[in-house]
Amino acid sequence: MPIINKTIKELLPLSFTSTPAVSIRKENEVWIATSMLIHYLESFTDSLVVTEDHEKPIGVIGGREIIENIFRDPSSNFFDNTTVEQITDKNLIILSCETTLGDLLTTWKKTRRAFSIIPNDLGGYSAISGRKMLEIGANCVTDLTVSELPKKEIVTFENDSTIKDIIGLMLEKNTRKLLLKDTDYFISDRLLIQGIAQDYDFFRNVKFLERKFEESFKLEKIKKISKDVNLAEISKIMYSMMHPYVMYEDQVITPWDICMSLQSDRVEFLG
Repeated sequence: MPIINKTIKELLPLSFTSTPAVSIRKENEVWIATSMLIHYLESFTDSLVVTEDHEKPIGVIGGREIIENIFRDPSSNFFDNTTVEQITDKNLIILSCETTLGDLLTTWKKTRRAFSIIPNDLGGYSAISGRKMLEIGANCVTDLTVSELPKKEIVTFENDSTIKDIIGLMLEKNTRKLLLKDTDYFISDRLLIQGIAQDYDFFRNVKFLERKFEESFKLEKIKKISKDVNLAEISKIMYSMMHPYVMYEDQVITPWDICMSLQSDRVEFLG
């Protein structure tokens, strides 16, 4: 049976609601949300759920919202005097137990965000993110291999690029990761956000966007694989990584690519 016809609950019977959705109040300042994202972005749940009275979810905020607004207003004023509500993406997807994987992925393609929430037995919400899709991929049955996944442009930057250049490329190319040219190292929105908060004190007393990359940030190393593994194997590899980003020959693979590949009728689930 093609995996897309099964419900999320059927595909994740033991961990369906095991990842709590991390929330932030709409009236909190952006610097608070940014500090929280340092701890959760990619490695846990990818986005924060924005709530109002009685913890009602009204939207979502992630690295995309921070990066987009930094580009418009690279100042401490953005962090200190802007509320979360002002930059919230109101298009938060709330799933049900009947939601199929196919329905979920169709929605994510429209929102371009691999994140949704679902009510749990504790009266709150749990997160369904790209990392959950890696869990599903790791348990699928398929002959679909990495080399068959759609190839996309590898976006690179150079040592003398400014932070403005790097963020501009992320926004233009709609990507969260850029490779440093002729190296195995990459920068991501998470690394940018971490540096902004911890090293640059939310732009207080610094002209951030004009700084050169080489003066500013540490990088992560992309994982290279030499074998054309199938979808289940690459999902297992990426699930074990804190910041999943893989290269096979001249191709880079992200969790988003795994999510979209689960739509193939060659991917089945035996459960």
